[in-house]
Amino acid sequence: MRFTPRIVVAVSALALSAFVVPDDGLHAQQVRADYRIQAVRTQVAPVLDGILEENVWGRGGLIDELIQQEPVEGARATEDTEISLLYDSETLYIGVRAWERSEYGVVATEMRRDSDRILDEDNIQIILDTFDDSRSGYMFVTNPLGAKLDQQVFNEGQGGATQFGFSSSNINRDWDGVWHVAARTLDDGWVAEIAIPMVTVRFSEADQQTWGMNIMRNMGGKNEQAFWAPISQEFTITRVSMAGRLEGLESLNRGMDLRVTPFVTGGGTSTRESNVETNDWQRDAGLDVKYGLSAGLNLDLTINTDFAQAEVDDEQVNLTRFALFFPEKRDFFLENSGQFRIGSANPFNRYAELFFSRRIGLTDTGDNVPILGGARLTGKIGQNDVALMSVQTDEALGTAAENFTVAKYSRNWGRSRVGALFVNKTDIDAFGDLANDTSYHNRTYAIDASIAPHPNFTIVGFLSATETSGLRTPLDDPGTSTREDEGYGGMGSYINMEWLDADWRIYAEYADFENDYNPEVGFLPRNGIRTSKWHIERNPRPDFWGIRVLSPMVNYIYTTDQTGLRVADRWHYMLGMRFDNGAFLNVWWNDHFDRVERNFSLNDVVIPVGDYNFNEYRVSFDSNPSRRFYYGMMLAPQQFYGGDRLESQGKLGARLSDRLSTEASWTRNDVSLPGGDFEVDLASIRVDFAISPTMAIRSITQYNSFVEQFSSSARFRWTYRPGSDVFIAYDELRRDPTDPLSTFTFRDRRLIVKATFLVTG
Repeated sequence: MRFTPRIVVAVSALALSAFVVPDDGLHAQQVRADYRIQAVRTQVAPVLDGILEENVWGRGGLIDELIQQEPVEGARATEDTEISLLYDSETLYIGVRAWERSEYGVVATEMRRDSDRILDEDNIQIILDTFDDSRSGYMFVTNPLGAKLDQQVFNEGQGGATQFGFSSSNINRDWDGVWHVAARTLDDGWVAEIAIPMVTVRFSEADQQTWGMNIMRNMGGKNEQAFWAPISQEFTITRVSMAGRLEGLESLNRGMDLRVTPFVTGGGTSTRESNVETNDWQRDAGLDVKYGLSAGLNLDLTINTDFAQAEVDDEQVNLTRFALFFPEKRDFFLENSGQFRIGSANPFNRYAELFFSRRIGLTDTGDNVPILGGARLTGKIGQNDVALMSVQTDEALGTAAENFTVAKYSRNWGRSRVGALFVNKTDIDAFGDLANDTSYHNRTYAIDASIAPHPNFTIVGFLSATETSGLRTPLDDPGTSTREDEGYGGMGSYINMEWLDADWRIYAEYADFENDYNPEVGFLPRNGIRTSKWHIERNPRPDFWGIRVLSPMVNYIYTTDQTGLRVADRWHYMLGMRFDNGAFLNVWWNDHFDRVERNFSLNDVVIPVGDYNFNEYRVSFDSNPSRRFYYGMMLAPQQFYGGDRLESQGKLGARLSDRLSTEASWTRNDVSLPGGDFEVDLASIRVDFAISPTMAIRSITQYNSFVEQFSSSARFRWTYRPGSDVFIAYDELRRDPTDPLSTFTFRDRRLIVKATFLVTG
């Protein structure tokens, strides 16, 4: 392990940034001083029936003016909204009366929980910064049909908006809190009544509570967004440092703060291999426990963990020689996941995630490895964030039993923080004995910082080391001999500095990962490199041809190996357009250089060693996704490793009713190379049917010609009471390597029923 000059520079930059006195706290205090509302305690709980009873709601605190963010920043909202707030010791109540008198009327077709489409239509979004720390929050969204979407936000959603399908790890969409909604559509608008139990969120121990809070109304028909506490156009509602204040909450009661969720599963699997079919019936039971050690600290336990309800991965086609990133979808690993995160700032061109929970209980091919149990402690103690997790897996599918331990600590100052991470992976059996009489382990150590000296300027970075024992590793001269080490380790560092305001987005970043840097419980597409990137983007608002925002940008990535030899670079030029009607148009040109140091193959076509220069052109258009019918198109002709590649995509979606929607997509790559030609098709059809806001069916059928397989998956979910569910999941994989288009012989089938029952204390 050694410190290179570049690592010393990165450490120095992080150390200096930690002593910068941030002024963003003064800005946040000023915003919250201007937007305050007093919580009103009620002795009579509102009945959630979609009717705002005047004798109850009329006594609540009232918000009756929202300020536009889009399209005219600072103007009053074009439609009236009244929001009433009440609370008792156990529940926060929010009543919404939203008028809609425009030609578009109320736009609402989505009833399913956690659907992205809820965000495109008419909705109300509420974010609660319950620790008043200007960093984190709980977000609750509902629409005129009573659909629900909830998520946890960490570090203000840093890495923020979804980019080309890559979402920030600091926004946990898959968190499911227990809360209640009743909504109703009226002739001139809509009504929603919301109840959020205090036990659903965590907050400080103080008897007198003040929370950060903001509320946004989205008007899907006219593509207008308006806030209670105004937020400038470069940010979203996750920017909790710009939220207002909910004051006067007193004597809140979380009860015993104990939630026990036993579950049972039953079903069967059928597997075919070498024309031999094997059937296996299964039944199992397990237990999840959640206990509040304090108002801010939570302990989670899981025994015989099962993820039958988790959705399957979306198919991806990998025409590179580096690993693709698949998001986590298992609920135990998703809650408070942002507290474990250290990684690169941008979800697009992701350089590293030092802890990636998909390494636990899943093989490289996505097969499940049994998880015997786990424990997780997360939360806040004053200005300190603490996160500790230990998970034990069983021996299966050719893998040893493994123990994973992760510990993360952060100290917060306003929007800035400094922290440390430790990750340990050890081959160990269920009784605590080292497997195979060896002490194999892989460890990652890291310190990180996120410094915000100005509301528009952020510095993010980490310094990390890994240690691996008992692994055969290549020498510094790749492709020659190997050596057997008792252990080896490497260093990694990363820093990003970004300026973001309504007109400009400018950032620069640098990453250095040594040859022996190996965070096995993380995501690292490539080590042995030094990469630098700069990005300049302007966002003018021309106000012609229906264009709301233009986004011309240019960025450059330059990558070398550890000796300084150039191995890749890319110029990226793009013009993005966002229209008043919610549509998007993007045009770009990429100029690539790639040095291939070892032969690799794509669909059995070998890409030989050599230097390659190629251009990529792309144009894409997406209509407003809130419309009842929407579509998207993309065409990308390009040069490709001495040959040519034509990538094309199409998408068509329809909301056939407020219960039934569907979307079909297709991607094709026609590749012509000196070593051979091939085509790759990726197609999918999704169908969603919501029987009610608490009962829905989702199915997805996918075809991937790259791996010659056809898969189908369907999930039924019935939330028969808050926190208690019945799931029925069916998955099928068919594959015929000889002729995938003629007959698909099934390889795997699975039908699982899972029932959970929440018991609270």
